[in-house]
Amino acid sequence: MARNLKGNVMMKMSEELYGYVLKHTREPEVLAELREVTSKMRGSVMQIAPDQGQLMGFLAGLLGVKKAIEVGVYTGYSSTAVAMALPPDGKLVALDVDETTMQVARKFWEKAGVRDKVDERLGDAAVSLKAILEAEGGNSYDMAFIDADKSNYDVYYELLLQLVRPGGLILIDNVLWGGSVVNPARDDADTCAIRALNDKIFADTRVATATITIGDGLTVCRKL
Repeated sequence: MARNLKGNVMMKMSEELYGYVLKHTREPEVLAELREVTSKMRGSVMQIAPDQGQLMGFLAGLLGVKKAIEVGVYTGYSSTAVAMALPPDGKLVALDVDETTMQVARKFWEKAGVRDKVDERLGDAAVSLKAILEAEGGNSYDMAFIDADKSNYDVYYELLLQLVRPGGLILIDNVLWGGSVVNPARDDADTCAIRALNDKIFADTRVATATITIGDGLTVCRKL
């Protein structure tokens, strides 16, 4: 155990302890297979961990999500986890720019039996979000997940705040950015963008928010 500056107990997550967490994480076989396939691909570190996927599916079920949207699909782990938690008539809009990784996602949506729930859109996510907003109107989605190009996180956040209904959730990945957010030597565009959004959300009276130290940091915002 360690203590922070105010004396609060903080758990040190050793490899052994995290292995214990994973052994007690309910990961469907199809997601375990997807994780194995992705581990051999370029950019595999972008895939969320099983415990985060379980949390996202749990939140979708808890909230009774019927319509979800994801900005940044990669090979489809998070979208599959959420789509599996949706009711039979649920819909998940999946936005990405990479056809190669989207091909993997399609394969596993099919394997998981959720292909009919997924509405994929290949191209610029901001353009797609604006088109969805125009076509479906505001307050029309229950849950959203942002895990794409960091420099545009704020753009996606603002558009999703319009699309998500009051009481709905916006989940934002990589908010700790490997610890770079507290490293003053890191002033690259991605790190600065994440820092700025973290500060903005902290002060944003439009949402209630909590930052969860899972994976690379996950911020959960509930639209007020």
